Amino acid sequence: MVMSTGTGAVPGSVHVIDDDDGFRRSMTRLLTAAGFVASGYRCAADFLLGYARNGNVCILLDISMPGLSGIDMLNALVTRESAPPVIFVTARDDILTTIKVMKGGAFSYLLKPVRAETLLPVVHAALRADEQRRVTQEDLTTVRARFAMLTAGERAIFHGVVNDRLNKQLAIDLGVCERTIKAQRSRMLTKLNVHTVPQLVRIARLLREPAACNVEADVASPSRY
Repeated sequence: MVMSTGTGAVPGSVHVIDDDDGFRRSMTRLLTAAGFVASGYRCAADFLLGYARNGNVCILLDISMPGLSGIDMLNALVTRESAPPVIFVTARDDILTTIKVMKGGAFSYLLKPVRAETLLPVVHAALRADEQRRVTQEDLTTVRARFAMLTAGERAIFHGVVNDRLNKQLAIDLGVCERTIKAQRSRMLTKLNVHTVPQLVRIARLLREPAACNVEADVASPSRY
């Protein structure tokens, strides 16, 4: 479904996790009326048992609940690459808690009672962030797979090119002839499905994201050429 409240159209699902039945129902009604697919859960365990990602997603989460607290759930979610953005909506007006959850990876922290004009723009932003994260993750998965096909020598050339080394300089660095560098460079570009240096630089930036391939380590030993 597409939300159309004047701040842009963003499809997405919002999961409301709160043990206050009245508040949870009012939030799901508000979000549904705004055009979202909204689901409610009384505790974190209910959500985790029934959750299946479908498109852009964000979570509205209380802090104090039966079983897992909202902070416990945030800590568990942020370890996952596919974790949706978490917006805390709570009655706990505590600056130390706010700082703790924001540093812990929460997208936002809102206080009850929360008005529609405050909540909906934050939900929009969270869903946009989730969409961008998913696109970046898909790009990274593709790049990792292509990068894994490179030989050690091709990785060394990749590293050299993104650091502005010329073919002649790379030939000296690696102790081979320039013709070999050109051939390896051509194969490297083909495997990565790129044609320009800026495209290689973008790949290098993606690979330096957390948990990605370590380009520097891959090219540290020219003897593997």
